Amino acid sequence: MAETTPSTTSYVVATAIIAGATGYFLGQGASLGLFGKEKEGWPNSYNVKVHTHSSDEEYEVEEDEEDSEEGDGSELANFEGNNEEVKLVLVVRTDLGMTKGKIAAQCSHATLACYKYLVANPSSSTILRRWERQGQAKIALQIKSEEELQLLQAQAISLGLCARVIQDAGRTQIVSGSRTVLGVLGPKSIVDNVTGHLKLL
Repeated sequence: MAETTPSTTSYVVATAIIAGATGYFLGQGASLGLFGKEKEGWPNSYNVKVHTHSSDEEYEVEEDEEDSEEGDGSELANFEGNNEEVKLVLVVRTDLGMTKGKIAAQCSHATLACYKYLVANPSSSTILRRWERQGQAKIALQIKSEEELQLLQAQAISLGLCARVIQDAGRTQIVSGSRTVLGVLGPKSIVDNVTGHLKLL
């Protein structure tokens, strides 16, 4: 019986299979944190900086900021013993005349603001983990004025909920500093105590 030597194609295919499997398992291990401390920055902490000459500049990227006057994390409750669904309610001001795209951007800012605030305050980590495991439930509601928005925020904070307000940078449609969206994250029944009377957006 004559011996056959593997062809170059066989070597290439075998190398590709081994490289693919190795890459897959290394990626899985890195995502599970098996290789030590994760590096700070994107995608884990969402602190992406867009380069000044990026093509994103042509789309007038807005730099909205979360309102910094609402606490240092000590106001957050850990809701031990509360096992109900955790949800995020996005309360959108309708009196500003924002377009659908603007509303979507502002709601995205509010979602990230709540997430980043909870990540930065470990006392609320159980709430954040439950929200992540349960599919990150979100609902958008409407409100008619800034005064009502601020009242809801104060009420949410008094109940130990994560409550973050987004202030617009004023580069496109609305006045700089306008409070556009309130994000409220916590156990469903407690969030509903604050926002349950509002209509869907």
